[in-house]
Amino acid sequence: MTWVSFVALFFVTWWLVLFAVLPFGVRTQEEDGDVTLGTEPSAPRGPHMLRAMVWTTIVTLVVLGAFYGLTRGLGFGLDDIPHIYPDPN
Repeated sequence: MTWVSFVALFFVTWWLVLFAVLPFGVRTQEEDGDVTLGTEPSAPRGPHMLRAMVWTTIVTLVVLGAFYGLTRGLGFGLDDIPHIYPDPN
């Protein structure tokens, strides 16, 4: 794997993990008991993007570390994935 492909894989994985991590830890205005007039009570209380970005980066590094360990360390590849459909022969 070249550095360019690793950076591309990191970028795509980071964005996928970001959308998985965003809802964790979000508190609504209604849960905090401080609803701003003119907004929905279910709106998030405040931004938590820095925390979400840090957790996204950590989870992405763990996922890519596991991927690297499986492919380089243990030698697994696409041919090692079992077939879902029955073998016609």
